[in-house]
Amino acid sequence: RDAHRGPGRQAWHRRLRRSGSRGAVDVITHLLKPDGPIPNHPRWPLLIYPGAVAYPMPEEFERIFAQHRWPPAWRNGVHPFHHYHSNGHEVLGIYSGEVTVQFGGNAGVRVTAKPGDVIVLPAGTGHKKLSSKGALGVVGAYPQGSHPDTCTPFSKGDLETIARVPLPPADPVYGPVGPLFDHWK
Repeated sequence: RDAHRGPGRQAWHRRLRRSGSRGAVDVITHLLKPDGPIPNHPRWPLLIYPGAVAYPMPEEFERIFAQHRWPPAWRNGVHPFHHYHSNGHEVLGIYSGEVTVQFGGNAGVRVTAKPGDVIVLPAGTGHKKLSSKGALGVVGAYPQGSHPDTCTPFSKGDLETIARVPLPPADPVYGPVGPLFDHWK
């Protein structure tokens, strides 16, 4: 594992080899500390799967997410203001363009995502679009049965609510034995 540390975050990049899976899985994690009014998740890191989807079409992301009980909820971009979901996890699949997102608040981490990348946000993770290139296309989904709220830094995000959001039934890309469960325990 290669560790990258900085203020308010901890990142790990590793290649997992899983039996019965699609071969090696790249996972980049960022454990984000609270940043002022952005709570972030107290235990579970942001997960980034670079190039997880070989044919990044919106329908392909929607098919994969739905297959793993993360029904697609929308196609669009990322809000250009800090926000988070206190009562649900979220997955983002990038199918066109390029986007740079600030995760975790101002002291968090900046991530640039490209077509085929998947980003899994545990409840409470702040996110804000900083910039994009090209015609940005993102599929967003939430675990089956979730109805996430949208909180801004002016909201009173409840840390107890965030901590009580259960594990999802499956990894949104790799299913019930996906790498999400290696990192969210």
